[in-house]
Amino acid sequence: MTEKLLQYLWNYKIFSRFNFKNTAGDPVEILDFGKWNTDAGPDFLGGKININGVVFAGNIELHLKSSDWIFHNHSIDPNYRNIILHVVFQHDVEIAELNELNITTLELKDYIDQDVFRKYEKLISGTHFIPCEPIFDPAKIPVHFHEENVLKKLEEKSLELEQNLTQSRNNFEAVLFHSLAYSFGLKVNAFIFRQMAESIDFSIINKIRQNRTQLEALFFGMAGWLEHPEDEQMRIWKREFDFLRSKFNISGLTFHPKFLRLRPPNFPTIRLSQLAGLYHEHQNLFSKIIRISKAEELFRLLQDVKASEYWDNHFNFGKISPADQPKVLSKDFMELIILNTILPLKYTFHKYHRENIADEIIGFYNHIPAEKNSVTDGWKTLGLKCSTALESQSLIYHFKHSCEEKNCLHCSIGFKLLKEPSHAR
Repeated sequence: MTEKLLQYLWNYKIFSRFNFKNTAGDPVEILDFGKWNTDAGPDFLGGKININGVVFAGNIELHLKSSDWIFHNHSIDPNYRNIILHVVFQHDVEIAELNELNITTLELKDYIDQDVFRKYEKLISGTHFIPCEPIFDPAKIPVHFHEENVLKKLEEKSLELEQNLTQSRNNFEAVLFHSLAYSFGLKVNAFIFRQMAESIDFSIINKIRQNRTQLEALFFGMAGWLEHPEDEQMRIWKREFDFLRSKFNISGLTFHPKFLRLRPPNFPTIRLSQLAGLYHEHQNLFSKIIRISKAEELFRLLQDVKASEYWDNHFNFGKISPADQPKVLSKDFMELIILNTILPLKYTFHKYHRENIADEIIGFYNHIPAEKNSVTDGWKTLGLKCSTALESQSLIYHFKHSCEEKNCLHCSIGFKLLKEPSHAR
């Protein structure tokens, strides 16, 4: 038993019976268990109890043992003067001060099912895929579990995007460009691509986007790849970059994307050319995205995006590849862009201006296939269906924010597993 678990059980009223009696043997009716206080002071605020027909209103303090009242120095702390109930797991000593103030003590050890302790031990110990794996039951997934997780993720991403919007003076097109650059960089180059995108005044992108060669020259030049041209196309890009740097007074700062541990289709050369292709193909990209109301329309927007012809038989500069084919966006990559960039930005743009935007965004997730990775595979082995992006995004989010942190006492699945008796499963 920990104090945190005791507070959890009190907050969610997980007891085997509720005919409480205090340590003096008097019946105690809990009219209001109070509000869980995570700041300094009593554990539960605004409680209400009835003892022998007398109603007391005030705060409630919980301890593992009665003696903790002394060890925690509550006697001299003014925050604890309005205590009406001292709740303990084990009553090990009489507290004279509490008796003098007529503050009743409630011992809980006989009101908590031993099965709760067994399940809690299984939650916090072991090295399973998720802490509750030994007692996990797919039937205990709460209603609207996936929707709530995805909306939490969208809200977190929205707060980040709103900070970026403040920095870019509410320019959604610029923030879209920064976010897309991050996604095109994948894990290895995400931050490098984003830094490069943020260092470019988006007005420059707007001015040159009709000239694909210039867009690529800008990206490749800022990546530091054009200093020593190895073929005629590189010399063309270098001349264009030198012109752009002079015309727009572009900083001499260079970024250095990484190639290590990347498959050739994910090389930064290919991804930056594809990013240039996206902005060359679609003027007013943000406006187009905002108007789209169906997932298949988003895929159509991206399906024709590809690297320029030079990259048909190249993965790196000056080195011809035997694989000669257009470098288009794969379906998996399009899904990544839609899920990680486009939908969070659509949600952020609309959430203050349109009702039911959450339902519309959830609809997008329901029409996109689930990601396939070790986390979704782990959930599937436990018997959970994972066929849509709504389910996979929810389960990935939940795994990272609850399971990896062993945050079982603040998990909706853990709550149901702890509260419901084993024989009910």
